[in-house]
Amino acid sequence: MRLQLIAVGQRMPAWVSAAFSDYQSRFPRDCTFELTEIPAGKRGKNADIARILAQEGERMLSAVGKGNRIVTLEVTGKPWDTPQLSKQLASWQMDGRNVSLLVGGPEGLAPACISAAEQRWSLSNLTLPHPMVRVIIAESLYRAWSLLNNHPYHRE
Repeated sequence: MRLQLIAVGQRMPAWVSAAFSDYQSRFPRDCTFELTEIPAGKRGKNADIARILAQEGERMLSAVGKGNRIVTLEVTGKPWDTPQLSKQLASWQMDGRNVSLLVGGPEGLAPACISAAEQRWSLSNLTLPHPMVRVIIAESLYRAWSLLNNHPYHRE
């Protein structure tokens, strides 16, 4: 199975890239994890946010692999603790499709992305900094994988 994180934003701080890469490299060959960055639309004083959001959404959906399960990251999504995420990961593996996780920009996700989602996942009721979200997702998925595979990384 291939996990794909599609996130709006580029040029992350070095610590974000380093932390994400560290967790990304830990995934085994049979459960790869990749990042696809979508350029954020230019936001200015009189920016047409609805248009920018729609364009970002189009770019995100075009980056989703054909037939992939789409999971959006939203504050209003379903919160999963580590055992629940581990069960989700197992379910995704049994489904046989790759999974694309979508993280929007400053205003969130485009309505088209939300409509395309099969599942909605919430990391927290808090609004988190988008660079940090990448690291949290990578660590959480790796921890879920380690729990499924009795790897010593996850200890309760």
